[in-house]
Amino acid sequence: MLITHDTRCALDTVVDLVNTAPEDAAAPDGLSDVALLADFVRNHEISDVGELSEFDLSAVRKIRSRFTAVFGAPDPRTSAGLINDLVAAAGTTPRLTDHDGYDWHVHYFAPGASVADHLAADCGMALAFFVVAGEQERLRRCEAPDCRRAFVDLSRNRSRRYCDSRTCGNRLHVAAYRARRKEAAG
Repeated sequence: MLITHDTRCALDTVVDLVNTAPEDAAAPDGLSDVALLADFVRNHEISDVGELSEFDLSAVRKIRSRFTAVFGAPDPRTSAGLINDLVAAAGTTPRLTDHDGYDWHVHYFAPGASVADHLAADCGMALAFFVVAGEQERLRRCEAPDCRRAFVDLSRNRSRRYCDSRTCGNRLHVAAYRARRKEAAG
């Protein structure tokens, strides 16, 4: 599957957006205020976004929960329905653009769209490409028992199981190794 630069950026953005949601009632919300939303927009270089407000924060949190459902969808039909709803509500308006030093790419949000509509359109279309390509199973959640972070498995053989092999994956591999050594020792 060919993944263009703008699609990859949208995938990274939607994964990071989903992962701002608190995993439980005790965890902090990564988008708890407008300043954190502004940081998110700046860090992901989301273009054509004006002054952010509490309304924007609320709208982005709502689409975040809808994107979260896509990563938990049991099958492509469910994913397609969720993505269709997101993209349709955003009022997509595909257009070619070459801004900020990037070559030609497609934006799916309408000029002047809210940040929530911008995210719903561009990120929704990036996820749609995976469903169309029969790759919906690459939209995953970490399999570590104490982690449910979202990620996109871009490995060749679709074998990635953890959000980050250096933390979750390594921690579980070390624990399994120690358990085997303890069992062998006796």
